[in-house]
Order: sequence, then structure tokens, then C-alpha cells
Amino acid sequence: VQLQASGGGLVQAGGSLRLSCAPSGRFFSSYNMGWFRQGPGKEREFVAGISWEENTYYADSVKGRFAISRDNAKNTVYLQMNSLKPEDTAVYYCARDGTLFGRWSFEFQYWGQGTLVTVSS
Repeated sequence: VQLQASGGGLVQAGGSLRLSCAPSGRFFSSYNMGWFRQGPGKEREFVAGISWEENTYYADSVKGRFAISRDNAKNTVYLQMNSLKPEDTAVYYCARDGTLFGRWSFEFQYWGQGTLVTVSS
């Protein structure tokens, strides 16, 4: 399974970006998907997730500002990021569960290359 996040870039504080990720492989709609990030000098952290049932999960730090969604017809998961803050600066990664119709978990099996988001103050 290959995943590649895209859509990162440089944005001013208060701005918006939308990240996309289209994993290879079949049965996209049947897997849980997640977004994580790793800021400079920080550990990787969970940002948002969406189950195959389309339940959504968010880190407290992004609730109300970020929105995760999926388009199963396009085999793509999105992360809409609004009201961006300098502390959102990080490399963002998408990830896919390894289990068809799996229970929600913050553990993911497949990871892609990240996309850099830089928020200037």
C-alpha cells in the first residue's frame, strides 16, 4: 500500500489549506484513515481520523478548525485546515488501517510520505 499526502505549503496565520491523500490498493472505503503530524523537535501526534463508517475523531488542538472527510468514489481522504496557527507547522502524514472494517484505533499500519505545512505569523 502506498500513500502520498499532498497539498502542503506556506500559508499565513489565519489561512487555510486542504491536504489530500489517495492510497493505492483496493477497498478504500472499507478502511479507517488518519492524519498525523510531526512538528519541529516534536513527537508525531494524531490530528484527525475517519472510520470506514465515517465517524470522525480529532485532537483537541484542532477541533473546530480542521475537518477530515473522505470521498470513496475518488479513493481520497482530505484534511481541510482552517484558521491555521504557527503551531500547526509540521510535516503531515496520512495513514491507513490494515484491517478491513476494523474497529477504530489510533494505531495505523500503513504510512505515507508527508507533506510540509508551514504557517507564518
